[in-house]
Amino acid sequence: MAHLRAVGFDLDGTLFDHRGAATTGAGRFLESLGIPVSVSAMGRWFAAETEQFERWRAGQISFPEQRRERLRAVLPALGVPIPADDGGLDELFDAYRRQYEASWRAYPGSLPLLRALRVRGYRIGVLTNGTETQQVDKLRRTGLLDAVDVVCTSERIGVQKPDRRAFETLSAELGVEPSGCLFVGDSVAHDVEAARSAGMHGLLIDHGAQDGPDMETLVLTALGDRRG
Repeated sequence: MAHLRAVGFDLDGTLFDHRGAATTGAGRFLESLGIPVSVSAMGRWFAAETEQFERWRAGQISFPEQRRERLRAVLPALGVPIPADDGGLDELFDAYRRQYEASWRAYPGSLPLLRALRVRGYRIGVLTNGTETQQVDKLRRTGLLDAVDVVCTSERIGVQKPDRRAFETLSAELGVEPSGCLFVGDSVAHDVEAARSAGMHGLLIDHGAQDGPDMETLVLTALGDRRG
């Protein structure tokens, strides 16, 4: 790919291991409530997470409310009574959040890749659907924040992926045209296809794949830059 000057990344599922942290955090949280950690219980948890986060992304509910709705959808079905008031639900969710945050981690190859890109002179950005405080804190606590030039959260920029305006904002803040940016993410629709619709190049990453090259190899190959 000629004339690429910048690389943008999704955060959760691409640089940051949200699923791993959420699995560990949810397991510990459910155990603290006396709920056996089972495939069924974890399936309910992640189904509710996906459904309610999408409702927030669509502007149907607030960010705190999507957290409360997750608890309402999961805990009574597992035999655990929940508080009737929002304050009690928020305190209960905080118990999960503490376990989740204690399990935060970047994928092992993330920081080496960002450093390799910086040495090669690429501008580096993150574009993520989420709140400013939480997403920036993820980057800071995993050591990734100092390795990127720009962080665009949907809360700050006022638009979410897959809206092309989110990608246009990222490229503008990186100081490049969309055609000069490669965007890397784990979602075909929200990352790869959306980036391409905005004029960027898109690269799909699948951390669950058992075989194949690592993320650094995939990204540098896509850039046509394999210098040691």
